[in-house]
Amino acid sequence: MTFAFTQTLIPLNRHQFPFILISSLKSRAKFTQIVAALKNPSSSYSKSSSSEMVKAIVVREIGGPEVMKWEDVELKEPKEGEIRVKNTAIGVNFIDVYFRKGGYKFPLPFVLGREAVGVVSAVGPGVTGRKVGDVVAYAGDPMGSYTEEQILPDKVVVPVPPSIDHKVVASVMLKGMTVHVLLRRCFKVEQGHTILVHAAAGGVGSLLCQWANALGATVIGTVSSEEKAAQASEDGCHHPIIYTKEDFVERVNEITSGKGVNVVYDSVGKDTFKGSLQCLASRGYLVSFGQSSGAPDPFPISDLASKALFLTRPSLMHYTATQDELLAAAEDVFANLESGVLRVRVNHTYPLSEAARAHADLEARKTSGSIVLIPDN
Repeated sequence: MTFAFTQTLIPLNRHQFPFILISSLKSRAKFTQIVAALKNPSSSYSKSSSSEMVKAIVVREIGGPEVMKWEDVELKEPKEGEIRVKNTAIGVNFIDVYFRKGGYKFPLPFVLGREAVGVVSAVGPGVTGRKVGDVVAYAGDPMGSYTEEQILPDKVVVPVPPSIDHKVVASVMLKGMTVHVLLRRCFKVEQGHTILVHAAAGGVGSLLCQWANALGATVIGTVSSEEKAAQASEDGCHHPIIYTKEDFVERVNEITSGKGVNVVYDSVGKDTFKGSLQCLASRGYLVSFGQSSGAPDPFPISDLASKALFLTRPSLMHYTATQDELLAAAEDVFANLESGVLRVRVNHTYPLSEAARAHADLEARKTSGSIVLIPDN
């Protein structure tokens, strides 16, 4: 049996205790692999093996931030149509909280995260147009971005312009393409429209305000504090409403002179759903794309009839199902970043190993703008 470390090959008798090897170990994970190999004489380990260990945030049970564990996970070599990416920055989104708490179901255990940017470190068979060293990003499926390095289908990544900082890309891929879908696909916002954005100072909300303002819409937004109202105003929200101090339905009615808004973008869910319907103008659209306060209560479809209202519950993946759709959405986001239409606030960065603290702060509403995790090594 032969083990390879650095550049030295050391033959061992399986009954000998490997004192000479221990001094050359670079990680506890490698030691664990060697012990397993010694117990099984038919196995072997080397740096050129088909898998290695990397650090990741693993969820083994549903619950609060405390269920997020910093663990070693196995990383295999990329297969047909896959690439391996060494992450440089990882986005944190409220959808990660939904999965961790069980609001969205996913088989346990799993590695959290659905957004990252990094450098291609290996290319699998059949992949063309991609090489080691390329900077790429992805958002959505597959789950598993809270890790130092990951395997991805080549078809889900997009090339990243060199002019955009990696932390900005990681903070904007999922949110930015979501905003693209909300403003350009679900309901096409144009000059003269009036819109209502809930959580207007949040990661998606701030981008919605900026982009909609650039499109010529009148933007109304709900926020929780004076500080967030100031931020929303800076982002193009013409009428910030502090919902902790005033009824947002009454205030929208005042602002629109009783006409209501053309579209409501609601990521809050249970606490705002009924009010959102009340804020809509005739033939208005309620775009419900999140549920930070919980899932909305069931309601009779006849509630839509009084104003011939439309209701949709979009998912980004339904609008980026083809590679052409994915590339178009990403290119639109990157173009708006480069032109200055979108300004991303990466107000909070955490080491990847402290992702649980990032989640705790997010749920406690201690954050504004975007949160990014940076791999520890």
